[in-house]
Amino acid sequence: MPEKVLYVEDDPDIRSIAELALRDVGGFTACLCESGAEALAVIDDFQPDLVLLDVMMPGMDGPQTLKALQSRPQGLPVPVVFMTARLQPAEIEEYLALGAIGVIPKPFDPMTLADEIRRLAAAGAS
Repeated sequence: MPEKVLYVEDDPDIRSIAELALRDVGGFTACLCESGAEALAVIDDFQPDLVLLDVMMPGMDGPQTLKALQSRPQGLPVPVVFMTARLQPAEIEEYLALGAIGVIPKPFDPMTLADEIRRLAAAGAS
């Protein structure tokens, strides 16, 4: 089960809510980044057990961030979950084809976010 979550989200309000949901409600150690570039800069030091990625971000979007993380020399040895309001079946198929283990819809419920992450991680590990 993941204990350390790296969350990449450009919206400061959503990031604040997710921080409470991940740390206070979920009990995770969380590192929150406002961009894909920041995630690339901190991932080696933080060493997450799971990466949670917003899909729509300026500059490097979620799929581009995932590809950049995967293309590092050591790759990305941890599961990835996308969080997005873009939930058309073809879009979800695209996220899964990129290597994500699941998609959490936005807006998310701060009280159940941690449980949803744990459920996806457990399903992805089996």
